[in-house]
Parts: sequence; C-alpha cells; structure tokens
Amino acid sequence: MSTILITGCSSGFGLETARLFLDRNWTVIATMRTPREDILPSSDRLRVLPLDVTDAGSIERAVEAAGPIDVLVNNAGVGLMNALEGVSLDKIRELFETNTIGTIAMTQAVLPQFRERRAGTIVNVTSAVTLRALPLLSAYTASKAAVNAFTESLALELEPLGIVLRLVLPGASPETAFGTNARARMGMEVPAAYASTMAEVAANRQRATEFTHAIDVAEAVWQAVNDHAGPVRLPAGADAEAWSKDT
Repeated sequence: MSTILITGCSSGFGLETARLFLDRNWTVIATMRTPREDILPSSDRLRVLPLDVTDAGSIERAVEAAGPIDVLVNNAGVGLMNALEGVSLDKIRELFETNTIGTIAMTQAVLPQFRERRAGTIVNVTSAVTLRALPLLSAYTASKAAVNAFTESLALELEPLGIVLRLVLPGASPETAFGTNARARMGMEVPAAYASTMAEVAANRQRATEFTHAIDVAEAVWQAVNDHAGPVRLPAGADAEAWSKDT
C-alpha cells in the first residue's frame, strides 16, 4: 500500500487532496501546524502529524514520525496581496520562508530515503499566477515562481535516481483561505496611490466566471502522482487551464 505525506492539510487544497487519496485506498499522512483529526474521515490508513515547514526541528520530527513514504506533496503556503510599497520586508521574508524555503526544506528532508530506494515522487503546489502577471501579487508570485524554477531544475537532477518531480498550478479558488490570509498579511493598508488598482483587482474578481475548486487540485495531484509520462506542469481548475493555453 502506497503512502503519501501532504503538507498544509488543515483546509483547502491539502484537505481535499488528503480526502481523495484516502478514498482511493492510500495511506495518508496529513500534516498541519495545529493537528485536527476531526476534519478528515476516520481511517486506520490516516495519520495526522504536526508540522511547521518554517521550523527545521518540526520538519525533522515529522519526517521521522512519518517513516517511509512514496510521495511528498508540498502544499503548505500562505498568501499576500498588496502593492510592494505597502508590504514590509519582514512580511516578504515570512512569505518566502513558508512558500519557498519550506518547500525546499521538505524536499531536502525526504530525498535521502527516495535516493536510497531509487523511487519517489514529489509534487509541489504553486499557483497559476506564475503564468500571468497580475498587479498587487508581485511578492507572492515571486515566491511561487521560485518553486517552479526549483522544481524543474531539480527534476533533471533527480531523474537519474528514479525520483519524479511535478508541479500543480491552481487558479483562484473561493473555497480556500487565500483571500483571508492574504489580507491578514498585508501588513498595513494599501497605500493611497494604489487604491484604484486594488479596486480594479477586486472588480475583476467579482466579474470572473472561471475558478478553481479544491477537488480540481486534488485530481491534478492524483494525476501528477500516477502519470509519470505526463507534463511536469499541470494546471488545476478552469481558470488555470485557460491561462495555461495563453502562455
């Protein structure tokens, strides 16, 4: 029976991915900063572990407790939306510590066991905003685009060792906490000079007719894990798929 470790399972994409793999008879190790077992179906194939991807000790403990795994899904992430002038460098560093360094650190932590077995799959969940430039998301996009570049380069490095890397790029999802935690991380109000830009962004979101649902991302992760002949980048969601065709 195959085992998958998924980061960021407290809500949204990670939670739905954990549910899908459980439903399809995988052993699932669902990690989150504050473990909650009541949000997932009860199963003897489920383990919920604490994990903070910005804490080296937490990563070491979680990987050790998980034991051998076949797949790592780096899904944990945070949002940030504001004009660059309205964001402190501390907030940007915090963003990169989770979205970028956290992904790299988790990948590094599981590589020894994958290398020894000459098998293993790593799926990094980034964002479709890396496919289309958007205002007020410069720092967030940079943190995710860095993971895209990291993944594609590392895929070449690890291919001779039998290790597969894939990217899943979700679009905008009203079902996730991105908007809430993005606003919480703004650090301050949007500078007055950018108020009209923020209003335009909000209006565009209201007019949008295509979105990404959590199940779209879960299915894309499933494809990434099970179809090694497929592309490295997998857009997830109607909007992400449309943007991918435009690039």
